[in-house]
Amino acid sequence: MKSIIITGALFAGLAVLLGAFGAHSLKAKVSPEDLLIFETGVKYHMYHALGLILVGLLGFHFPMDVIHLPSLLLIIGVVIFSGSLYVLVLSGARWFGAITPFGGLALISGWLLLAFRLYRA
Repeated sequence: MKSIIITGALFAGLAVLLGAFGAHSLKAKVSPEDLLIFETGVKYHMYHALGLILVGLLGFHFPMDVIHLPSLLLIIGVVIFSGSLYVLVLSGARWFGAITPFGGLALISGWLLLAFRLYRA
């Protein structure tokens, strides 16, 4: 649980850093459409960073086996979903957009699995 909270806090800090980078450095260098793509990555990054902190706090009230796999799916989801959007914009490699849905699937799976495990706990 402590490691999940720490990961969430690190993800949140990184999301703020990347958001500032996008707002100040990318604004003049990429198209408005690409800036929106980057901002979408930052939004989902921050939402799930905060979610990870909350999931980590649940670890104080539920067994670790209830939250471990869902939190891992959320971490993987953030890396793949937001990471692929960042790389797509920064590199111009549009094919990274094909990877993004796998990150979204990991995020959805993490939340649904968490709900199921909490219900069963």
